Amino acid sequence: MASSTSRDLLLVGGRVRTLDPSRPSATAVAVRDGRIVAVGDDAAVRAQAPSGAETIDLGGAAVVPGLVDSHLHPVWGSDLAVGCDLRGLKNLDAVAAALKEERAKVPAGAWLRGWGLDYAAFAGGPITSSRLGEVLEGVPALILFYDLHTGLASPEAFRAAGVTGPVEFDDASEVVVDEQGVPTGELLELSAYRHVLAAAPARTADEHRDAVAATLRRLASLGLTGVHAMDGNPEDFALLRELEARGDLPIRIEVPLWQTPDVTDEQIEAHIPLLRERGDRWRGGIAKLFVDGVIDTGTGWLYEPDTQGEGTDPYWPDPARYAEVVARFARAGFQCVTHACGDRAVRAALDAYRDADARPANGAQHRIEHLETLKDEDLRRLASEGVTASMQPLHMQWRAGDGSDSWAARLGPERTALAFRVRDILNAGAQVTLGSDWPVAQEDPRIGMAWARLRRTPGEPDAPVFEPDQRLTAEEALQGYTTWAAQAVGEGHERGRVAEGYLADLTVLAEDPVDADPDALLGVPTRLTVTGGEIVHRDGV
Repeated sequence: MASSTSRDLLLVGGRVRTLDPSRPSATAVAVRDGRIVAVGDDAAVRAQAPSGAETIDLGGAAVVPGLVDSHLHPVWGSDLAVGCDLRGLKNLDAVAAALKEERAKVPAGAWLRGWGLDYAAFAGGPITSSRLGEVLEGVPALILFYDLHTGLASPEAFRAAGVTGPVEFDDASEVVVDEQGVPTGELLELSAYRHVLAAAPARTADEHRDAVAATLRRLASLGLTGVHAMDGNPEDFALLRELEARGDLPIRIEVPLWQTPDVTDEQIEAHIPLLRERGDRWRGGIAKLFVDGVIDTGTGWLYEPDTQGEGTDPYWPDPARYAEVVARFARAGFQCVTHACGDRAVRAALDAYRDADARPANGAQHRIEHLETLKDEDLRRLASEGVTASMQPLHMQWRAGDGSDSWAARLGPERTALAFRVRDILNAGAQVTLGSDWPVAQEDPRIGMAWARLRRTPGEPDAPVFEPDQRLTAEEALQGYTTWAAQAVGEGHERGRVAEGYLADLTVLAEDPVDADPDALLGVPTRLTVTGGEIVHRDGV
């Protein structure tokens, strides 16, 4: 656990992979006041270390630049990843059994909650609460699917929320109803399940703060020194100020302001002056938008309909309004970040950035998140128009080798072959960064790096490999969580390398993640996490 608040450190006896071309390796690092002041061999660095610095002999452990997850939801996820963890359950009997066990723990009158539900559990059939039998009867319940784009509500939850039929939303969200107009339980997209969840008892401010603090400590224990939080609002700025003042902010956080299709001109005008809001370890200056949903449910925006005739509608009912909002934030200096899973959605984001014709004040590029399927002409535009592709190769874990999963079944073989084209994007000269999208996928960066290298389930050599020509090298996978992550937010000049003058954000692992067998990478212990020279996690050194 955390053992030091000093910002002066001397690490010796290590194997340092610097990612600095001028000095690729070293054995020691010295830190003064939160920045790296010397990198080299033990003797030379000892001579330059600050007097009184805490000295740690790493005993051969590996030092890499501080790991950063470029797409994660530490605040939002702390409120949604609650209740029964359904990850990995592939059939309804197993899901029902887990929910039954959870229900026995829920006090009378409280809501039954769950998260991580896999579409595969419904085996291609209708997504209805009735298919789970009596486990959801008589109790208000809301279960979230793993991608956080679909929910499943019980009849009692609908009653609590006053939902008796279809509900009009300002985006593509939907309360799915049967032929009689009665809700089936399925809730498509965020506005729909948020509408129901608003009827559930809310956490107190203290409970919310403590849950977020616990999430951040867990992320630090995994070796993460920073995250790009892909949702946010001005209230989150206040929360982060409080956490930082309390000493409960162990990692750095980039915090976008979320812009939804119902955003008003007045709300935009209130957000724009927040461009330079920041603390020591957090900052704003980013606007986050969704232009589509997810392919699994037919809400991903595609050039051509999916195999079920869906996928041709944007998340924003008026795409011109999306482009207008992008332009307003971009021209004010914000970095714009757009969720776009489908190929047509990617084009819409590229068009909006091109037409805005404004670069972010933080010196970075505008970004597109996910890019799960991508046409050649749009892929080439990423490089020529200077747009970063933020990708999550570990999202392929829900695919099936025979293409029977909901994602591949909706796209069909031709478009599935153009999936998660991270290698093609790199080869075209575009900038890439990597992340997990927790709580959608596992937040452990070791799993993310392994998936980027293997394109299959780590630890399962016989598992299907998806588009093997898109694999990254071991060093590229590490760069995706370090150097490229820093570049993605305009901080490549002071983060993402172990080099003199850089911020002392460091991750120490028992083995070098580049040299480690990717199938065994998850078993490599995290020995030390250092953020700005402060030890925020320590285990075994």
